[in-house]
Amino acid sequence: MSRDADVIVIGAGIVGAACAHDLAQSGLQVRVLDDRRGGATAAGMGHLVVMDDSPAELALSHFSLQRWHEWAPLLRGDCAWSPCGTLWIAANEAEMAAAHDKQRTLQAHGLTCHLITSHALQAMEPALRTGLAGALHVPGDSAVYAPHAAKWLLNRWPDRVHVQQATVLAIEEGCVQLDNRQWLHASAVVLANGIHATQLCPELPITPKKGQLLITDRYPGEVHHQLVELGYITSAHHSTGPSVAFNLQPRPTGQLLLGSSRQFDSTSSEVDADMMAHMLDRALTYMPGLADLNAIRCWTGLRAATPDGLPLVGPHPTRPSLYLAVGHEGLGVTTAPATGHLLAAHITGSPPQLAPTPYLPERFPLAL
Repeated sequence: MSRDADVIVIGAGIVGAACAHDLAQSGLQVRVLDDRRGGATAAGMGHLVVMDDSPAELALSHFSLQRWHEWAPLLRGDCAWSPCGTLWIAANEAEMAAAHDKQRTLQAHGLTCHLITSHALQAMEPALRTGLAGALHVPGDSAVYAPHAAKWLLNRWPDRVHVQQATVLAIEEGCVQLDNRQWLHASAVVLANGIHATQLCPELPITPKKGQLLITDRYPGEVHHQLVELGYITSAHHSTGPSVAFNLQPRPTGQLLLGSSRQFDSTSSEVDADMMAHMLDRALTYMPGLADLNAIRCWTGLRAATPDGLPLVGPHPTRPSLYLAVGHEGLGVTTAPATGHLLAAHITGSPPQLAPTPYLPERFPLAL
């Protein structure tokens, strides 16, 4: 039977786009199928950040940031690349000690970062309240407008990547069925559609974590760096219940993008007024002047989370020719480049530049 492509990728968000990009770069013909429902790529902040909750997370995000910086000079203007850096804010001396620990970890992996005193922090970001203990400055972290970055990746190999609007109803070995009952065939199928992946693979250990964001009117120069409370690591990233944390990003437009929240008990797209109020109250404890700014829009999104906080990247252990690139939770935009690299290495057999084992789907029992 003739093939419609070497590889079919389901999902045209940032992760699917990165997979298609690296597969095409390897010389393969790729068909990307997307149902245009939207997902975390459109809903998220686009903060490109090296995270170090585990060695595997650090390896994945560090490799990805290096790749993002290689791409940065080539990105179109509408990708809104911003080398804003991150200020991890310590509210007290205990969090400042955590900043020291984080600095040691990042520097041990060759990342540039600097401890900032309370006085220096006030000079760098005057809008923050006085009395904060200090911060860790990671200048290499950046931000990007992920929906346009995904389109840029998909358009880099126009002779090898073909995007089609379609809804996939089923995946069989080496083929997919569309909602018009058409079957498409390929040597491999990549499932990269985030929170929607369980509709095609219900055995995947993915749960939704709802998040809410708010964007303000334009206030150029109000904030200069991505501001994240160090308490985010415990209050949000590792929480098993609803949580909020201060996370503020200056956009190139002069707007401020505010997060973040996590909810485990809701898949509704509606903004939760109580959670939004809780998130705003948290933000005001760091930046009281936010109360005087105009908010113009707020929205929600669903992060696809795995039990151990690491994505599923690699061959499905019980479905031949099916590969997974899902479960990135809040780091899909950051870690898309490493995911695409690993996924292409799995399919082409080329040696990867980082160890693939921590992300293999086989670490979970995925019986059909």
